[in-house]
Amino acid sequence: MKNQISQLDHNLEWHTLPALTEKVIEQAIAIQQIASPTFHEIRRADYVASQFAAQRLLQVEMDEVYNVYGLLPGKQRHAPALMVTAHTDTVFPLETDLSVHAEAGRIHGPGLGDNSIGVAGLLGLASFLQKNHLIPCSDIWFVATSREEGMGDLGGMKAAFTRLKPRIHRVINLEGMALGHVYRAGIAVRRLHITAAAEGGHSWLNFGRSSAVHGILELGARITALRPAQAPRTTYNIGLIEGGQSINSIATQAGLWLDLRSEEPSGLAQIEQEVRAQVQAISRPDLSFSIEIVGDRPAGKLPPEHDLVQGALGALAQVGLQGVLENGSTDANIPLAAGCPAVTVGITRGGNAHRLDEYIETQPVSVGLRQLIILALAAANCLN
Repeated sequence: MKNQISQLDHNLEWHTLPALTEKVIEQAIAIQQIASPTFHEIRRADYVASQFAAQRLLQVEMDEVYNVYGLLPGKQRHAPALMVTAHTDTVFPLETDLSVHAEAGRIHGPGLGDNSIGVAGLLGLASFLQKNHLIPCSDIWFVATSREEGMGDLGGMKAAFTRLKPRIHRVINLEGMALGHVYRAGIAVRRLHITAAAEGGHSWLNFGRSSAVHGILELGARITALRPAQAPRTTYNIGLIEGGQSINSIATQAGLWLDLRSEEPSGLAQIEQEVRAQVQAISRPDLSFSIEIVGDRPAGKLPPEHDLVQGALGALAQVGLQGVLENGSTDANIPLAAGCPAVTVGITRGGNAHRLDEYIETQPVSVGLRQLIILALAAANCLN
């Protein structure tokens, strides 16, 4: 694929790129203004569906988990297709103030970089191909996925990939602020909700009884004393703690939410085994624990020399950027774990992801779109 990159760039008409860039930034803001927390993506999905229809994509449809699909037919209708994806959900609640402001080449707004500009890039790619009458050799499926963030557990991509798996052979996933990076590996992630139960009672009259809150605190302390492997890199994070009834009650219920990650399934299995051993160590008849798996993101990776990875690096080089290979947890985990080649690339640079002062840089957007267009056409095997 890498050998196609220079020829594609030379053959394409780029005079429409400035107008497309401006439109994509406008689209990103329009998308960002539609609140879209995980599991509540339907209004944003409706907007994307209307844009897919306006761009004359075929088979535009929304599924039961609010994924939106659109098809750009290729010349070889029976050839394995390319799937291009970007997630529509954000980490911000429905009531979040979504005001934006611009300053010094940046636009600030919660969810603008992760992942409104990614979704806008998806629309921009479809627009460029349609307006320039570029027909790829293989079909391209455009999919705006849901449930990528938080407790969504990549549920949108799981449903979309299951649906399209018989038709596709490559996936390009878009994360808005990842320009210059090529994610070729998806790390393994396991999320646990660990709850404690105790008899409880009055803080004075029943002092000495087991407390669910004390038990969860003790477990948390034991977890934070664990030293996970550095190779493969393995991490943990206690993201939430809950429980208790009142300040003067011995708690009957408490819990914590634990995020475990590793570059390899073996590392994830090891750290989870250590956590479960700590739970077992402090369990007793008057203090019981239960563990629920609430998230499971499988791992997978491509070798650096794979043609899709090299194509992504080549597209970046063609626009003057030196790509950096990365691993992480994205929608691409799902196809990678199933053995389907997938990479995650970006549209621009930015910062403060998942914060109210999140921002994108506007200047790199045209470069990001250009590398995406080149990569998508190369991945769809189009030289004409």
